Amino acid sequence: MIKKGWRNKLRKICVVTGSRAEYGLLYPLLKEIKSDSELQLQIAVTGMHLSPEFGLTYNEILNDGFQIDEKVEMLLSSDTAVGVTKSMGLGLVGFADAFHRLQPDIVVLLGDRYEIMAAAQAAMIANIPIAHLHGGESTEGAVDEAIRHSITKMAHLHFTSTDTYRNRVIQLGEQPERVFNVGAIGLDNIKELELLSKEQLEQSIDFKLGAVNFLVTYHPLTIGGRSSEDSTLELLSALDRFEHARIIFTKPNSDADGRIIGRLIDDYVRSRSDRTVSFQSLGKLRYLSALQYVDAVIGNSSSGIIEVPMFKKPTVDIGDRQKGRMKGSSIIETAEDRDSIVQAIALALNPAFRDDHVQRAANIYGSGRAAKQIKQCLKQADLNGILRKTFYDIGQQGGC
Repeated sequence: MIKKGWRNKLRKICVVTGSRAEYGLLYPLLKEIKSDSELQLQIAVTGMHLSPEFGLTYNEILNDGFQIDEKVEMLLSSDTAVGVTKSMGLGLVGFADAFHRLQPDIVVLLGDRYEIMAAAQAAMIANIPIAHLHGGESTEGAVDEAIRHSITKMAHLHFTSTDTYRNRVIQLGEQPERVFNVGAIGLDNIKELELLSKEQLEQSIDFKLGAVNFLVTYHPLTIGGRSSEDSTLELLSALDRFEHARIIFTKPNSDADGRIIGRLIDDYVRSRSDRTVSFQSLGKLRYLSALQYVDAVIGNSSSGIIEVPMFKKPTVDIGDRQKGRMKGSSIIETAEDRDSIVQAIALALNPAFRDDHVQRAANIYGSGRAAKQIKQCLKQADLNGILRKTFYDIGQQGGC
């Protein structure tokens, strides 16, 4: 519960993170909160961060100089739908205890993963205000779509990445004065981090880049489409058509069928070790550094749509996982079959396309200054009465 007299103490901001990619996005906000003398940063880690299989990436958080206040174990050694559902149940129990101990004034959640859904449910029942980042977006090929909108309805402060998404959050009934378009927070890292040189990157990943380089991140579809095994094999078959390319793979998250894709990538890399390499986690610095030197990003990650265009590089977006998300002109959408993927990669490498659609692509996700705006709002928001939500009806109130 929120205590009376919160103005007389440091406001406690609890940030929840469950994956390497999510932590990378949250990093600039964590720095902003930590450096503010009027705020107390709390960090709760869960999910893949605590799994040896996924690299125990909570150590990256510690190495960055942050303190971890709670570890919520919830990840089971199963990537089936049943295993994911049971993990959510464990997470709900764990976050109930964690929030009871921490007594935060605000819980900050990003995105749409099932770990974050569990944290949102626990915070809602505990009457803790929720601040949600990246609401209003659409990914029709993943169960994340429903999770994201559900978290929006549980949240009290909203930070979106475009005006279109801000309007969609309002369309869901959220009060306009509590919905802020700040841009995509992942762009802050690109502005602020000192990225590695090509030589430093090659040394760090023990892999030499070539004349043509790809970065591939492929996640399972969680709604419809081909089986994860079939779609991954189509992608790998397409990559074989570019025998001269050197390829860096990053493995999928702990979604249903994620291990199937990871196993196929491992098999592929073992048989082509002269020109391919794979990582469970590159981490934010190496990942962003690699984007400087690859010729195309291939797969179905949101990063290819939001962050990669900042580097003036093309993205081949495969299948429907990101269907519905706003995309700039440097994004090439393609079906999941081999021939379509080959054609899309060839287009990404075409000099005319790169000149006309990549180099001149407008940045639709902001300017890389989201963290400061979010921190200031978290600091100044009036929490008195914030838990009493009323539905904002666009039809009755004349639009937004």
